[in-house]
Amino acid sequence: MVLHFLIQGRVQGVGFRWFVHREASELDLRGWVRNTEDGDVEVVASGTVEDIAELRASLKKGPRGSRVDRVVEHHLDENEALNLQSFRIEGAW
Repeated sequence: MVLHFLIQGRVQGVGFRWFVHREASELDLRGWVRNTEDGDVEVVASGTVEDIAELRASLKKGPRGSRVDRVVEHHLDENEALNLQSFRIEGAW
C-alpha cells in the first residue's frame, strides 16, 4: 500500500519531520517526509495496511508542541513505491 499524506496545522518548527521519521522507521516503512512551502508537512509512505494505519494514527496525533488540524490522504499507484527507499527526511534539515 502506498499513501500520500498532507498534514496541516502547526506542524513546522516543532520536530514533526523527525517524529514522522522515527515512527515510520520503527514500522519499517519506505518513503519520505518533507515540509511544504505552505507550512504543511507532506509524507509518502509504503508498507503493509496495518503499518500504514499505525502511521496514520501517529500523524493525526503529532509530536508534543504540534497541533494537527487536518490530515489529507490519497492512495498512490503501487508503481510509486518502486523508487522508494528506507524512510528519510527530504529538504532542509
